[in-house]
Amino acid sequence: MPTISTRGRQMPPSPIRKLVPYSEEAKQKGVKVYHLNIGQPDIRTPEVALEAVRNTDLKVIEYSHSAGIESYRKKLARYYQGIGIDVDHNDLLVTTGGSEAITFAFMSCLNPGDEVIIPEPFYANYNSFATAAGVKVKPIESYIEDGFALPSINKFEELITDKTKAIIICNPNNPTGYLYSEEEMNSLRDLVLKYDLYLFSDEVYREFCYDGHKHISAMKLEGIENNVVMFDSVSKRYSECGVRIGTLVSKNKEVMSTALKFAQARLSPPTFGQIIAEASLDTPKSYFDEVQQEYIERRNFLVEGLNKIPGVYTPKPKGAFYTVAKLPVDDSDKFCQWILSDFSHKNQTVMMAPASGFYSTPGRGKNEVRIAYVLKKEDLANALEVLEKALEAYPGRTE
Repeated sequence: MPTISTRGRQMPPSPIRKLVPYSEEAKQKGVKVYHLNIGQPDIRTPEVALEAVRNTDLKVIEYSHSAGIESYRKKLARYYQGIGIDVDHNDLLVTTGGSEAITFAFMSCLNPGDEVIIPEPFYANYNSFATAAGVKVKPIESYIEDGFALPSINKFEELITDKTKAIIICNPNNPTGYLYSEEEMNSLRDLVLKYDLYLFSDEVYREFCYDGHKHISAMKLEGIENNVVMFDSVSKRYSECGVRIGTLVSKNKEVMSTALKFAQARLSPPTFGQIIAEASLDTPKSYFDEVQQEYIERRNFLVEGLNKIPGVYTPKPKGAFYTVAKLPVDDSDKFCQWILSDFSHKNQTVMMAPASGFYSTPGRGKNEVRIAYVLKKEDLANALEVLEKALEAYPGRTE
């Protein structure tokens, strides 16, 4: 039998989706599963986006330009200009989801064997994209005790070698919900400038910032315009995860012309996805105001509820719609499987993502889970009750 590639064997499974078989088995038994494991909001997609699909009268669904439909890119550039990001449509490349934007950036900017530094815990698929590109991830630890704040610049410098080519941040952060301050962003700018590194900035949760805190885009940092490569997506902003439209953004002309070659190889991003994404730019402010208020209420409800459960602790996220919670368990991977396969309360159970999958450092996250507050408060209340009862019954409880 032919052998599987080394790259294929090294490709990590998704910590977010690997428990799906246990969830499906629970559902087959008639158990209701509350999905707090994945960033799939139950928020309704904007009506202008849905209408764009309903009213499409295309006779032929053609390829678009490999960089994306020009009218969409121009309209998207105006959106960025409206939030203080100085770009034109030639600085944008439309991708098949934010995932493809990350892949194109890695393939365009990094060589096999190069190293990237990422504060952990981090979005698990960064590991996957790095593996596919032959790039080595160098994690730098952040801690739940200080809300997963940016590690000190000295810690970054300790990891920099002649193979270091980039720093990756997600702001606001998935999985922690941490929002980097202006001071933290400026310290990253100085570091990137000092060592002439790329700064890859994943900003797909830009609209989700709370308690008066403001998002500081890496694209606004002065003096490193040619170092910054931004990733974006419509998935979370407009609750359009299935549309699969993202964007690669950079003022670095060589990066963009190189990324375009990879885009040409895959021909074009999805036509209907771009139609939906372009229409979504007309979403009224009232939509975002309502969504923001809903997430604030969900976050407050969930964080308060988690911290009331004996032995559980979670910080209060400043952005996105995730939190990492510390649980009194021996192994969160085992617990997250057990609660699906061996436990139910009132014929209900909860699906969460073990946080170990969001770390590269061995042994980290073994008593932590990522929880997405993407369900309505009534569902969150039931999920919290299930979690508390499960922790009381779990044989591997540590406190």
